[in-house]
Amino acid sequence: MITLNCVVVDDEPLAADLIASYINKTPFMRLEGSYGSAQEAVKPIMGGEVDVVFLDIMMPQLNGMEFAKIIPPTTRIVFTTAYDRYAVDGFKVNALDYLLKPVSYEEFATAANRALQWAEQRERLERADLSREHIIVKSEYKLIQIAVDDILYIEGLKDYVRIYVEGQERSVMTLMSMKVIEHHLPESRFMRVHRSYIVNKSKIKVIERNRIVMGRNYIPVSESYKQQFNDFIASRSLTPLRGEGES
Repeated sequence: MITLNCVVVDDEPLAADLIASYINKTPFMRLEGSYGSAQEAVKPIMGGEVDVVFLDIMMPQLNGMEFAKIIPPTTRIVFTTAYDRYAVDGFKVNALDYLLKPVSYEEFATAANRALQWAEQRERLERADLSREHIIVKSEYKLIQIAVDDILYIEGLKDYVRIYVEGQERSVMTLMSMKVIEHHLPESRFMRVHRSYIVNKSKIKVIERNRIVMGRNYIPVSESYKQQFNDFIASRSLTPLRGEGES
């Protein structure tokens, strides 16, 4: 059975305690912590181990809507607030639900079940990804089977793609579009970082000035994909990300 790790972020102690009590009485949820400000919650949430955050909006210094913009995409947000005027903004930052205070357990349970459905769907997709261990491509009149985990990155060259494989000096070139090969790669293991590049997340070892270092090659991260890439790095980083342009 899936268990969702949850945190509460609310500067009103009574409201925070109420949501925490609801989490504790919901069988598939586990309370990992309750915090009185977004600043206190940054470290545990950015660690990537939180599935759902119940987040107040009106808080001093860093409000919930601002905080939501830096929360990793692997963590879903349920807003808890006394103000309904923020509902539209909430869904713009991909909130799972929006609860108006005072929150009843019935309303909470509806949001909790949505979170559970999301987690179940994520698990199904991850299982499907894991079953896709090899791809077969045509190159130089031959069919070549490539282990998905051995792929370092893929480079798009007009009508062709070049597949760089770990342990092989020569890349594999095949007549295919980036869109087609991206569709056949497990989404949980690969990421588009540029219109011309897809990388294997597990092979990212060094990042230098907004470029991924793959041996002697440098893969640029374009503006269109920068936010998604930064979210991925932030969800795994043990230290705060430095500002762009810093060495």
